[in-house]
Amino acid sequence: MIVGETCLTFIHLMKNKKQNRRLDPQLARESELYENPIPSRELILQVMEEHGVPLKKLDLIKILEIQDDEIIFFEKRIRAMERQGQILINRKDVLCISKKINLSSGRVMGHPDGYGFLIPDDEAMDDVFLSPREMSQVFNKDRVMVQVTGQDRRGRLEGKIVEVLERVNKVLVGRVIQGQGVTVVSAEDKRISQDILIPYDLDLNAKTGDVVEVEITTQPSFRSKPMGKVINILGNYSDSGIEIEIALRKHNLPYEFTKEVIEEAQSFDQEVREKDFKGRIDIRDLPLVTIDGETARDFDDAVYAEQKKDSWRLVVAIADVSNYVKETSMLNESAIERGNSVYFPRRVIPMLPEALSNGLCSLNPHVDRLCMVCDMTFDLNGDITKYKFYPSVMNSKARLTYTIVDKILNKNDQTLKKEYEKSYKDLVNLQNLFKLLSKKREKRGAIDFDSTETSIVFNDKGKIDFIKPIYRNEAHRIIEECMLSANVCAANYLLDNPGDGIYRNHETPSEEKLTNLRDFLLDFGLTLGGGSEPTVKDYGEILKKIANRPDSHLLQTVLLRSMQQAAYSSKNLGHFGLAYSAYTHFTSPIRRYPDLMVHRAIKSQLDGKNPKIKNIEAIALHCSTTERTADDATRDVESWLKCYFMQDKVGDSFWGTVAGVTGFGLFIELDDIYIEGLLHVTELGNDYFTFDKARHAMVGEKTNLTYRLGDRLEIKVIRVDLDSIKIDLGLIGSQKKPSKKFKKSFIRAEKSKKKIKRRKKK
Repeated sequence: MIVGETCLTFIHLMKNKKQNRRLDPQLARESELYENPIPSRELILQVMEEHGVPLKKLDLIKILEIQDDEIIFFEKRIRAMERQGQILINRKDVLCISKKINLSSGRVMGHPDGYGFLIPDDEAMDDVFLSPREMSQVFNKDRVMVQVTGQDRRGRLEGKIVEVLERVNKVLVGRVIQGQGVTVVSAEDKRISQDILIPYDLDLNAKTGDVVEVEITTQPSFRSKPMGKVINILGNYSDSGIEIEIALRKHNLPYEFTKEVIEEAQSFDQEVREKDFKGRIDIRDLPLVTIDGETARDFDDAVYAEQKKDSWRLVVAIADVSNYVKETSMLNESAIERGNSVYFPRRVIPMLPEALSNGLCSLNPHVDRLCMVCDMTFDLNGDITKYKFYPSVMNSKARLTYTIVDKILNKNDQTLKKEYEKSYKDLVNLQNLFKLLSKKREKRGAIDFDSTETSIVFNDKGKIDFIKPIYRNEAHRIIEECMLSANVCAANYLLDNPGDGIYRNHETPSEEKLTNLRDFLLDFGLTLGGGSEPTVKDYGEILKKIANRPDSHLLQTVLLRSMQQAAYSSKNLGHFGLAYSAYTHFTSPIRRYPDLMVHRAIKSQLDGKNPKIKNIEAIALHCSTTERTADDATRDVESWLKCYFMQDKVGDSFWGTVAGVTGFGLFIELDDIYIEGLLHVTELGNDYFTFDKARHAMVGEKTNLTYRLGDRLEIKVIRVDLDSIKIDLGLIGSQKKPSKKFKKSFIRAEKSKKKIKRRKKK
């Protein structure tokens, strides 16, 4: 009976095959992308759905009337759909719809302890637990198809890997461990728990402790361990700069430009010529200056302010990178792959080759440079009344630093005043405009968290000498306000004109995070206003209330952690933290690709065109990802350096502050050296401790002893493990006492959670 129905269905589909291509729901999109469009993914899935049973590829080709010259492109689409997990090709070479056979596709996220999770492509689906046995056949970040088999003891979905869709890890970086009769490489990415076996004839004579690149020759499976061959010896684990070499490869960061890209960057005239002035407004007489850090080498913004009778004028000039990096160029391909520059301690991996980033595009003093200008007018209340964008040519009158400007404006440094007397009046104007904009910012309610950044000072061996805090002075904030104003104008310009644009969004906190935040604040006698939809002003009111409290750092940290991550998108969703209805990045095209896209869009609109950007949302997602990858890589490098620095401090005692609370212990930031270590839960005392996520605390079941974010503890360093980049701490003493009040609130919270769960079940 089933066979008969299948035959009838197939005949019906064959009779209507001529209609299938014309009825493609995405025909317009495919026609826009391809001169001779092939069936879309949506149509392929629709036809397979209508058929009701798995189809052979040949049958699908017949149904969809795929011509001989289309077969190669159709097969590429099928393979892409397989990689994305939309379909599965079984052992009989038959195509199945993944959802129909209860399979879910996604990316593997490994854990150092050997187990892992499937992060599903379907965002509505929960993560799926993968046992160590399942993880033995894949590496971290591999794409797989998983069948959910049930739930584990903790109520988590548990799955079985059915198919490996994509092997992401072709080359790994790790450290050599030589044993009896075999060379083993332990991956630096601790989410890869399998060691890679290396035959002796393929190890390039690498020695124990060497950091190497390994090409994977045999991927892991149930039957075999992963195997590889050493293709590059990077150096010894203790070598200066090895931590950066590891991070670059561990996070797959592009760190070398091809010969062709370098040649393209060097092909431009090294000086701006008169012919380049065409179509540009000449503002070389305007006394623009750059203000950056002492170590900055690429200057992508210059500023000027002047006061008029009843208004202010602010000119923000940004390097015109889009004049040199065209969409069809190899420079553009390289820039979009990188997404952004990466700033390591002592080393920068630039988005653009040095010939552009530090040369032709950098707004160096006393040389002509092409730029894009945002020319703004403010009223005396600090509101932008009008603005305009235009391509220009400029000449920076001075290269200033934040320290110099602060000394001139606020410390009355007479020597510097004399040296920069031509710029003094303009700097005062910038300061006065800043004060006006600061009042506007406060009125708007934008959040301004007071965080301490640090700078690593190195010795002549390339290791940490000491770590010092960096304090933002007024000059930092002046430039910040200038850039914010230009970015807002850019976002509004994109919205007010037709065509594609890219925005920097910061969404409102999630419901879960808001609930946890409110519960936490109640313990401190604080309430967050705004009901279920608090505004940034409500956050600002809390920050005002806690400004002079001894626990302000703790409360500020929790407020910050309740917020979402900012991200790029082709859709404007506003910026919660800055209290802007629309915001984008315009001011750093040398080091951020989204800024370059915004420049192109504005230029196109100025020319009367409607900018259309292919795959704009994919590019936006990619740039958000590269940004986070860069953050992870720099964090890895800093952690390694700090761990190396602490090796000779085992046994030493320090005072520190609880900077993080987890189910397995407390992260303590040590005073004066700004380094974190782990105080494991077993070191907290002779008690069983319960982790309260909402309140960022560990609570002793019998003693009522409570450790929470912001607590002051005396600890000692008991172990430094450079392999795993961990600093383990032991408890000496604390300023904390058992808290009956907190224990009671904790019990109340637990009871409340149980009540909510019971209601949901009903």
